[in-house]
Amino acid sequence: GYRVSECRIVGLKQQHEQKGTADGWWTAELYNRVWELPPLFNVGESELSFCSCLSMIRRAGWNFAAFFVLFVFFSEGRPLPDPRREDLSQRKGEVVLGRGSSVQTSVEIDGTTMTFSDPSSVNHVDKVCIVGSGNWGSAIATIVGKNAVRHPHIERRVNMWVYEEMVEVDGEQQKLSDVINERNENVKYLPGIELPKNVVAVPDLQEACRGATLIIFVLPHQFLPKLLPVIRDFAHPSCRGVSLIKGLDFEPSTKTPLLISKSIEEAMGGGFRCGVLMGANVASEVAKGEMCESTLACRFGQPIDEMTRLIFDSPPSFRVQHILDIAGAEACGALKNIIALGAGFVDGLGLGGNTKAALLRVGLREMANFCKLYFDGVEDDTFTQSCCMADLITTCYGGRNRKCAEAFAAERMKDELRGISDEELWVRIERELLNGQKLQGTLAAKEVYALLESRDLLGSFPLVSMIYDIAFRGEPVSRITDGILATDLSVPQLIKSKL
Repeated sequence: GYRVSECRIVGLKQQHEQKGTADGWWTAELYNRVWELPPLFNVGESELSFCSCLSMIRRAGWNFAAFFVLFVFFSEGRPLPDPRREDLSQRKGEVVLGRGSSVQTSVEIDGTTMTFSDPSSVNHVDKVCIVGSGNWGSAIATIVGKNAVRHPHIERRVNMWVYEEMVEVDGEQQKLSDVINERNENVKYLPGIELPKNVVAVPDLQEACRGATLIIFVLPHQFLPKLLPVIRDFAHPSCRGVSLIKGLDFEPSTKTPLLISKSIEEAMGGGFRCGVLMGANVASEVAKGEMCESTLACRFGQPIDEMTRLIFDSPPSFRVQHILDIAGAEACGALKNIIALGAGFVDGLGLGGNTKAALLRVGLREMANFCKLYFDGVEDDTFTQSCCMADLITTCYGGRNRKCAEAFAAERMKDELRGISDEELWVRIERELLNGQKLQGTLAAKEVYALLESRDLLGSFPLVSMIYDIAFRGEPVSRITDGILATDLSVPQLIKSKL
């Protein structure tokens, strides 16, 4: 078709649910600056070319095109303000489509031209809401906020839901959300890092996720049950999700492991789909712009998969690669936190790099065995991605689970303290070292151990079992090497002998 340079067609639609589908009516605004061919006529500062008219007629029909031409003529080329967004005049190439529309268009994103012809694949410009504002939530907000300014398929404003709490700033108690919005800094969970000005802290979850088309979940998963009904009611009908939560759910009666992304999909209902972003991503390093990688696993279909990847991808400092294996990526993101506890025990004993390398090898093997045993479609290639091997390495050297486990080992080796229970010691360490953040490794270790015990599989996962025994059953920290030295079993042997 005919190419139009620096042209914006933005559809504003009101949508309602009718038999599970979203229908809407259209109004539109046309923003003109420079058109490629000589103008057919001038209106104020705008020029409308013959080929541009033909392109509109071809794509939208005579009535639709005539409406645009009349709009430009009567508005004298002045773009109207869009209340949903800021600085629209700096964007170009945006097209908003609704379900049921037959309009086709092409949009250039980072030098790649994407053609959208499937009305179910592209509904509108993404309105992003980040649910969670802790250390990792604030860190990813620095990337998403900047990308919202760079990319035409993302609304400029990014809402970040903040669990409201009081913090002391300059000797005064203030609301955390107010401090973030005034200082563009999360002074409690990511101090010293400037957040983009277009990232807005919103303490009201309804307001934060109202009309959102992409929800980024980045908070401890135990808080999800209370939040998901609100998100379901106020997010856009076509909303999708990406989970950054590293954990697993377990079916209460059978103890069968459930992916948190699947739990989110079921709770949201209405065909909601959720992918995951997992990787070797220590939040403070990401926020400082140090080079790292991450893995986006999702099955939204193209071009939505690529458009979602671009919301997170920020080269050269934050490279995001896309895979389809959601189960493998997500399960590895949870299991590596258990292995990180073992790495902390190794460090607490003062053992060197050789021992930790052995722990990582055995840990990776047990992670792969667990994934293939309990989830369908897990691919071998996933275990060499950032979401698995790289995440395991960085967590076992620099993550919060390793840090707390090292402290736990140091306390337990003080003439094997017994005046405090293991549970109480973990709670105390979490409170003293994490500044309000939550440990995920201890919770995952409990849940995975209960599952393996119920299936008589503890002997097939000796390292995971030993980590649990040290953390919660009083085994000496020095026995971590027994878990490393135990014999490996392959997944086929596991299935044959136990299932």
